[in-house]
Amino acid sequence: MTSDERDNAGVVAPPPLIYSIPLALGLLLTRKLPAPFLPRGSARTLGWSLIGGGLFLAGWFFRALRSAGTSVDPREPTSNLVTDGPYRHTRNPGYLSMALIYAGISSRMNSLWSILLLPVALLVIRYGVIEREERYLERVFGEEYLSYKARVRRWI
Repeated sequence: MTSDERDNAGVVAPPPLIYSIPLALGLLLTRKLPAPFLPRGSARTLGWSLIGGGLFLAGWFFRALRSAGTSVDPREPTSNLVTDGPYRHTRNPGYLSMALIYAGISSRMNSLWSILLLPVALLVIRYGVIEREERYLERVFGEEYLSYKARVRRWI
């Protein structure tokens, strides 16, 4: 089956898994080779702020998709193009929320290693998930998606 025949984006892996593997690896490295990058108080404050912001955005993201009646899972078909709620500001609020939570956990744990691995997760998300989703949405929604894509940034 070609990518044009399947009714999903054909992402390389579930996005939470893509974020979880480098985060876990970074936290394990921190246990073996501690490398703090922030003062303790700053690490806590920044960490909790990022986690809180990420959880808020995730909740907003889930509500927007649920209201539109479409799936959260990029491995399933998309039934509706969602352009309201957090999608007015970013085309990828779910992935942005996971990145914020990842950065928050890394900061809270003061884990330089996991912060250094965040770009790896973001690259896999971009090329293995987002770009595949964009091609899929262009195929399914055509000009409607292209117009939305021209108005709203990929991240923020």
